[in-house]
Amino acid sequence: MKAAPFAYVRPGSVPDVVAELAAGAGEDAKILAGGQSLMPVLAMRLGRPGVLVDINAVPDLGAVTVAGGTVRVGATVRQREAQSAPETENVPLLRMSLPWVGHREIRGRGTVCGSLAHADPAAELPAVACCLGATLSVVSVRGHREIAARDFFAGPLTTVLEPDELLQAVSFPAAAPGDGFGFAEVARRHGDFALAGVAVRAGPGGEATVACFGVADRPVVWDGADRAGAADFAAEAVTAGDAQAGTGYRRHLIRQLIVAELDRATAASLDGGES
Repeated sequence: MKAAPFAYVRPGSVPDVVAELAAGAGEDAKILAGGQSLMPVLAMRLGRPGVLVDINAVPDLGAVTVAGGTVRVGATVRQREAQSAPETENVPLLRMSLPWVGHREIRGRGTVCGSLAHADPAAELPAVACCLGATLSVVSVRGHREIAARDFFAGPLTTVLEPDELLQAVSFPAAAPGDGFGFAEVARRHGDFALAGVAVRAGPGGEATVACFGVADRPVVWDGADRAGAADFAAEAVTAGDAQAGTGYRRHLIRQLIVAELDRATAASLDGGES
């Protein structure tokens, strides 16, 4: 199939982008960055936006920067760029997760912020953002706002972004001394959608955060220091079942993944950090 007709604009600055979004909000304007999720949707006519706003000509959106203990990833930074950028060495969990995102060719074009905005329940990066307590920077003609990752995802393929807002960047906290991390997922083949997956951070004080994906309509997060409680969390985390895997099987998977990756992250924390 082919996409339904749409208008195309390629602004060169953030103010121009948000102006185009405001003007096209009534026509269901959509952002085009990497397009790895958007283009298949258009081709199958599952979405019919009136306007595509291509943000790839905006130089301000293509940088990875470090400031104030955070690593800021702009809206057009490709996933492979983020994986190899020197600045992301301070965000080990992000680097651990990126090789699991789709296939190499997808990561060469797909963006970090695009994956977050798409909000696929089986995607890796939303869970990583929730696990680390990332902050998403959003801008429109009405102003700027910062949204905690845990408040950003509203359901499957749904976020709290308004139609005229641009996800400008995501800021990940840099790892603290003694932080350890774990990441794992189960899929039928590498690059397929995850049947279940976890992102884990363990701190030097015994505290931990576990974010599960592929098991509910959005990332599900647990915070605590009770390791038994983390494993038991699997029973309440899993609400999704389908033809690929039922809820019972997903509960089994996620419990095993939580235990293994929490052990890995805790051991890394005791050894001085990372994984």
